[in-house]
Amino acid sequence: MSTVTTKPGLAQRLAALTKIVELGPGRLEPKLLAEASTLLNRAGERLKLSSEHTVVALAGGTGSGKSSLFNALSGLELSPTGVRRPTTARTHACVWGLEGAAPLLDWLQVQWRHRFARASALDKGESQLHGLILLDLPDHDSIRALTDTEADRLIGQADLVVWVLDPQKYADASTHRRYVTELAGHEAVTVFALNQADLLSTEELAELVIDLNDLLRREGVEHPSVVPTSAVTGRGVDSLKSVLAGAVSRRRSAIQKLEADLHRLEQRLAETMPVGEVLSAPSSVDEARRLGLTDALCDAVGVPAVGEAMENVYAERSMRWVGWPYSRWVAKLRPDPLRSLHLEDVSDEIHGITTSSVSAQTAETVNAVQALADGLSAGMHPVWRTSVHHAARSRSAQLPKALTEDLAEVAPRLDRVPGWWWLLKVWQYVLVAAFVLGLAWLAVGVFFPGRAPLGIQLLGDTAALPWVGLMMASVLGLGALSGIASRNFVELGASRERERLEREMRRRVAAIAETMVVEPVERELGRHHAFYTAMNNLAR
Repeated sequence: MSTVTTKPGLAQRLAALTKIVELGPGRLEPKLLAEASTLLNRAGERLKLSSEHTVVALAGGTGSGKSSLFNALSGLELSPTGVRRPTTARTHACVWGLEGAAPLLDWLQVQWRHRFARASALDKGESQLHGLILLDLPDHDSIRALTDTEADRLIGQADLVVWVLDPQKYADASTHRRYVTELAGHEAVTVFALNQADLLSTEELAELVIDLNDLLRREGVEHPSVVPTSAVTGRGVDSLKSVLAGAVSRRRSAIQKLEADLHRLEQRLAETMPVGEVLSAPSSVDEARRLGLTDALCDAVGVPAVGEAMENVYAERSMRWVGWPYSRWVAKLRPDPLRSLHLEDVSDEIHGITTSSVSAQTAETVNAVQALADGLSAGMHPVWRTSVHHAARSRSAQLPKALTEDLAEVAPRLDRVPGWWWLLKVWQYVLVAAFVLGLAWLAVGVFFPGRAPLGIQLLGDTAALPWVGLMMASVLGLGALSGIASRNFVELGASRERERLEREMRRRVAAIAETMVVEPVERELGRHHAFYTAMNNLAR
């Protein structure tokens, strides 16, 4: 048994529909998804079964003469015809060429007792029908819900459908509303048999054929195939057999039916989600938006403020630690103009920063994430726009805490005193002590020459005192210069530390943004791109 050979285009379209069904939950209507899944299952099962057989279903309403036409086509009394109420309750099948047909009949769920094979002796002159599986379906307008459902199922599974219409009810609203209006694009696998032609005159039949063609075209069947038949007189039966023989010989009805079903489903999908959107929507987060998100989150967590505070605090505290002590003491004696204005001491405000910690502002992080999602989803279908926003916000509740905890590890304590500040302070106070000792030395030498220190006595002459004074002046100058140089070193070091700190904090913010915002968004953008790529492939 050979399976149906698909064209490359059909295989690609089925693969595209598989991708759409995979990505569709939550984005497509459940009913549409269910229809797509059903079509995929039906296509997969049909393509695995015999390609040597063409399944033709005779469908029609009660009293249309469908079973009589089935018997006329098969040449045997296989399907019972009702007298009082001509209703077909179960599907009957007649097979021309039984080999390999059993799995296909099993798939169609035709009961064994309702399967019939044309014996070779009876097939004389009908070899062109070899490979035909003809089904007589239950009436689609039956009052029995079970048979009605079975008819609907087999109409969908058949490779070609012959609609048997009678002259009285050929424009029956239930048939046209439920089935005919859904046949647009299925002309190649649909035939209309205007049965019971024996009840009409030649003129009446011609008028009905014209009227039926016009009706079908108005309902979207562009090129209807209408065959007048009569199961009683045999009129048109050979013509209908020729139509079926052509379908069987081409061995293409199964493929054409699937292609038509795919085309109809693709149109419904395109109405729901226009395919053109894939051309403009991004498939990933570009570098500019990544940088924009990082900038916004850095502002939310206060990275620039932390760097600036560190510089300000270092500058203010350096005056207390590495400035020349004499200059500080003299500055305290001068009046402070700010105090005369009753303003707070700026140094007290700066000092308060030293006990603060890094903290991300929730509202600002939410705004940053929202701005990213808005920019990426602009122009998308509302369903996908919502899904992109949902992906962006999927971890937004944890984002402020993650930023705060991670940046707290690198943010320096602004009340920390570097070790080299201690060394500078010790050095400056050594100079202060040296100046004080020298001053005391000179005072004793000048005012108490008889009690001059041993150092002056060793000099042997008080004439050396000016040199001592010069050395003391040099100590003052050295102290002042070291204070200025120290403060410059502190400010330069603070500037470099600020750059290093902001760079490291920014790197960590970018890493957190990538993990908690960008990656979920890019996964959703990837789904969006894959979905619309599949939609494009399905439309080919």
